[in-house]
Amino acid sequence: MPEGWEWDDTLFLGSAPYYRRGRLPYAPGLAELLAEVLMLDGRGRLLDVGCGPGTLALGLAHLFGEVVGVDPDSGMIAEAGQQAEKAGVARKARWVRARAEELPAGLGTFTVATFGQSFHWMDRDLVAATVKGMLRPAGAFVHISDLKTETRAVDGLPCPGVPYTAVNDLVGQYLGPVRRAGRGVLRYGTPSGEAAVLGRAGFSGPERYVVPGGQALERSCDEVVALVFSTSSSAPHLFGTRGGEFEADLRRLLRETSPSGRFSERQPSTEVFVWREPSAR
Repeated sequence: MPEGWEWDDTLFLGSAPYYRRGRLPYAPGLAELLAEVLMLDGRGRLLDVGCGPGTLALGLAHLFGEVVGVDPDSGMIAEAGQQAEKAGVARKARWVRARAEELPAGLGTFTVATFGQSFHWMDRDLVAATVKGMLRPAGAFVHISDLKTETRAVDGLPCPGVPYTAVNDLVGQYLGPVRRAGRGVLRYGTPSGEAAVLGRAGFSGPERYVVPGGQALERSCDEVVALVFSTSSSAPHLFGTRGGEFEADLRRLLRETSPSGRFSERQPSTEVFVWREPSAR
């Protein structure tokens, strides 16, 4: 887990209602890529670890016979259940409130385990070894995230870009200069070295894929506010009694940047790493 930080159950407290509206989607074509690379045919079982409100699991549900999402936040689990109902896949979706460190939790074996920008919050050596034991022969451990190395300029688009630097400065004015995370702080950021962790667990790989983004998007002021409240570093509970004051200042900042309340954005590319379970049990 991140150096100098311990997990607690307030990490994303109150963020679930904002997550689906505020977060940018994964790049179009992600499901098609995984279907081809993993030879998915509508059968098998998916384990989505750190599933949040079910964004990734629900986007892949048509590729599996059953999906199981695991997340320690009760709000995220409730939101995932509601979204599964709306998507018409509730009968083949199951949502389990648990930390990844509490696996296998009697959940059985799986064809694929996905981690959508969640692995860095976990005891990675423990979780990697446990999940490897939950995968069927030749199963896949799949890590999915936005591509961090690309520049997504909004030059030539009709609206101003989201003033991310100014927004981060405003969050710092309220919460302090060190990034907050639950009841603690991320003084040294989140850990890297995923390849070494998964190698120690006995996985082979990785295979790396990039689903290209770059598509022009338009975002409303409400969506940008939702994005801010959807993150662990500015989750609603962190502001305490000053939440309303912070939101008013945030909206004022956004109006100063774009009086129309509209912002241009580019779709991030999605980076995928596939690790294989090599043994035949």
